[in-house]
Amino acid sequence: MVKNMEVKKPTTYEEQLSILEQRGIILDDREFCMEKLNEIGYYRFTGYALPFKNSDSNTYSNVTFKRIYYIYQFDSNLRAIFFSCIEDIEIYLRSNFSYYFASKYDSLGYTDPNNFKSVHNHKKFKEKYESEIENNKTVAFVKHHIEQYDNQFPLWVLMELFTFGMLSYFYADLKPEDRKALAFQLYDTTEKKLSNWLICCTDLRNICSHYGRLYYRMFSAVPKVDGSYQQRIRLWGYLNVLKNLYPHKQKWNDVIVPRIIRIFDLFSVDIDLYHIAFPDNWKELIIK
Repeated sequence: MVKNMEVKKPTTYEEQLSILEQRGIILDDREFCMEKLNEIGYYRFTGYALPFKNSDSNTYSNVTFKRIYYIYQFDSNLRAIFFSCIEDIEIYLRSNFSYYFASKYDSLGYTDPNNFKSVHNHKKFKEKYESEIENNKTVAFVKHHIEQYDNQFPLWVLMELFTFGMLSYFYADLKPEDRKALAFQLYDTTEKKLSNWLICCTDLRNICSHYGRLYYRMFSAVPKVDGSYQQRIRLWGYLNVLKNLYPHKQKWNDVIVPRIIRIFDLFSVDIDLYHIAFPDNWKELIIK
């Protein structure tokens, strides 16, 4: 039975500010609040107010509009750092997955279902990569291979079209011995951990690419990293996934970590480590 619910009516920015004020958010500078609400929107803004929402009502306690906005800014800056990390990880995986697989099974070995695990859904996999070829057929290197090589794509070329989700899917469908070999060669870890990290990183990439909220978020997949359950499903767990997958130790320690620390220091007055499940000694623990 479908509920007969009335669709919410649009409101003006002034009305939205009044709603926030009635619900307990302190409007410390109304002109500033109006400007920023126009900039990011009421719906997105209230997502960052969730840590301050009273559990028994739709009201908020002891928080200013500016603090919520600065948490949003913190989130936006951190998301940009994460996304740049994921780019490096994705390129590294494309290069190494294609090199390993093509060296063992030939450049077109991915077209043979016998080169994957027994329950590999080759029809689905073929549909995925053919769809990517079709969607990118006007791109120079894709057009070149369609016209000059009769639509034959060596794996290292095809993988340039893979999304992070497809990379994760490709790895998960490899034969057990190949998953184990890659996990050990690339990360000195087990194939179960690497499979899990790729799933988590896929989720994180999708959130970042859609400008989703990281702060005070409970993620769907539980990373196989150190820490309590609550730490692992919050931002702390997913930062550790990035740390484990990031391929360049020196760049992580000398470039990425200082950037992360700088953002935390910049917004230290507004954020709360408890909201993202960071331990007090997190600065030491994120070093590779």
